[in-house]
Amino acid sequence: MNLTRISPFLLEQATRAAGCVLPGDLAADKALSGFFRDNPKLGAYERGFAAETVYMVIRNRRSLGDMAGSRTPRALALAALARFGGFNARQFEALVKPSEMDLINRVKAALAEELPPAVRLDLPDWLYARLVADHGAAEAEAYALAFKQSAPLDLRVNTLKATRDDVLDALRESGIDGASTPHSPFGIRLQAKPALAKNALFMVGAIEVQDEGSQLLSLLVNPKRGEMVADFCAGAGGKTLALGALMRSSGRLYAFDVSEGRLKKFGPRLKRSGLSNVHPIRITNENDLKVKRLAGKMDRVLVDAPCSGLGTLRRNPELKWRQSEKDIAELSQKQSGILAGAARMVKPGGRLVYATCSILREENEVVVQSFLAAHGGFKLIDAREALSKAGVDLVAAADGSTHGVQPAGGDSVFLRLSPHHHATDGFFAAVMERDKEQLS
Repeated sequence: MNLTRISPFLLEQATRAAGCVLPGDLAADKALSGFFRDNPKLGAYERGFAAETVYMVIRNRRSLGDMAGSRTPRALALAALARFGGFNARQFEALVKPSEMDLINRVKAALAEELPPAVRLDLPDWLYARLVADHGAAEAEAYALAFKQSAPLDLRVNTLKATRDDVLDALRESGIDGASTPHSPFGIRLQAKPALAKNALFMVGAIEVQDEGSQLLSLLVNPKRGEMVADFCAGAGGKTLALGALMRSSGRLYAFDVSEGRLKKFGPRLKRSGLSNVHPIRITNENDLKVKRLAGKMDRVLVDAPCSGLGTLRRNPELKWRQSEKDIAELSQKQSGILAGAARMVKPGGRLVYATCSILREENEVVVQSFLAAHGGFKLIDAREALSKAGVDLVAAADGSTHGVQPAGGDSVFLRLSPHHHATDGFFAAVMERDKEQLS
């Protein structure tokens, strides 16, 4: 949204909205939804102004607070609008008190390069230190800057119901411009973010909202017709639906999750998709008897593990302020248990894919290497080669270097997707195969 006008009323709404979101008790989108629900008379521009200001604040709140010398919702909202809103100082003069005018001038004059790196990049100290340790200072900065940007809206075409070209044509006819995603063969990227809930394509299940990186994870699993496949942490079911389409609705696809509520929400999406091979199953944990009964029977198992979500900061910028080092340590333990439990289901010769939308080694490489050390019956498969066999070759960077993979011991490699190299959310994935002769 382009902010074109400003007024005392708009500033007040932006301040109130920021006050609702900044405590961090709820996800930013949920807190904003609650604010708009409580203020139903706000018009479209007023709502957009408040939302845009709030997200500018969340993405840049540490540097803005430092430059403004205050971290109150009002100060942060003014600082965000002065620094990033496209308004000049004169436009504020009739709207704010003299002391606030001093704040605005101070923020406009501040030199970001004089701030400490973690402050300038708007990261907690612990997260900046982790990123530098995991990826190096230059790559840590590239991640941080990319995560300050808003993500585009990606769609996945349900190839059981339509082709990508047909969907692109239909979107254009309805006034929505889209383009094919660069990597996923069934992805579409929209730069605008239109409401799709009542769009005919969405209502008949021809499209689903899904980041291109998430679509690529489904291709890493690469399920075949007639196979037995499990999506172990199905959640809202986006990857389950993608797997089912790749299987052409044949075979048997299990969607496991510990949340009855998430599985219930998955129901309408599954019905729209037209898939008939999906079996949603609630489990209590990774050691549930329902899981143990399927030991050694699955051709493919996807473990999209619960994680910090730090690869999704373009969409959920508040996560960098909500997560802590203690949270990461607890998640790493949980991820290890889930991976070990899910691995039991993989048949000899079958494929196991571990994935997260995190960018931290502790949730990614460390979990996988610990699993491999404890389960000698599994070996790593080259992720780039696995994607290539599924018809996807990641594009090389402009400088000729190749991104998306990291050495993982020997000749094996992990997959790593990032917003600055691939224009996707941050994802990690490891592809493993079980020995044909051994169950561990």
